[in-house]
Amino acid sequence: MEGKEEDVSLGANKFPERQPIGTAAQSGDKDYTDPPPAPLFEPGELSSWSFYRAGIAEFVATFLFLYITVLTVMGVVSAPTKCSTVGIQGIAWAFGGMIFALVYCTAGISGGHINPAVTFGLLLARKLSLTRAVFYMVMQCLGAICGAGVVKGFENSKRFELLGGGANSVNPGYTKGDGLGAEIVGTFVLVYTVFSATDAKRSARDSHVPILAPLPIGFAVFLVHLATIPITGTGINPARSLGAAIIYNRPHVWHEHWIFWVGPFIGAALAALYHQVVIRAIPFNKSK
Repeated sequence: MEGKEEDVSLGANKFPERQPIGTAAQSGDKDYTDPPPAPLFEPGELSSWSFYRAGIAEFVATFLFLYITVLTVMGVVSAPTKCSTVGIQGIAWAFGGMIFALVYCTAGISGGHINPAVTFGLLLARKLSLTRAVFYMVMQCLGAICGAGVVKGFENSKRFELLGGGANSVNPGYTKGDGLGAEIVGTFVLVYTVFSATDAKRSARDSHVPILAPLPIGFAVFLVHLATIPITGTGINPARSLGAAIIYNRPHVWHEHWIFWVGPFIGAALAALYHQVVIRAIPFNKSK
């Protein structure tokens, strides 16, 4: 019995807590290092190849994102019955799966934003400079336009317009306020997940548990699409909405297009504020 008790004691303490829990976690030395805040303007970036390489990566990633996702939407909408297609679940998987794959591929080059709302949230948290943020947003929008344009070329203009072009709009039975609220909350979920999955504090304290940051990000996109496709078709990405709207180019889409910029930017700002102030309490941390 003594041997068994010793084994139990050893097993219980073989992997001790890396950090104290509860209120004790608020004290003690940090076991991680936060990167310094990015400068608002960094002119030196403009002469660096890595800056332009990152922008090209954002362009290509957003191009591929729109190509696969809008083509999936076209396939579902064109079918006489949803039972013969992948349906809403398949559309949600296409969006979430592409984000997972593309973030995984581009995270080491550009950070894998693929979304102006994500870039905006990270800008507010001082994770990148204004120069880089604006460049990323431009490249993301250009990539989205090109991706939707290629889909239109495959489908031909008449069929593309008949099927709605994968453009976002508030669906019948919902108000613009409903659509705006859905976009705010949906983007909050996405950007909050981005902050949590890439947090230096989490990486240090959960280093004994392998974590693949693109996985929870892609899964968040999947879940948000399941919830909000019936309301707005799910934007939560202004570049995705802009690319499809420009190629589809119908008045009713433009009348509601502001929702798919204002909503995601508000959601991203709220997520950045919540993570930085409440979760990390950065404004209240005293430098040692």
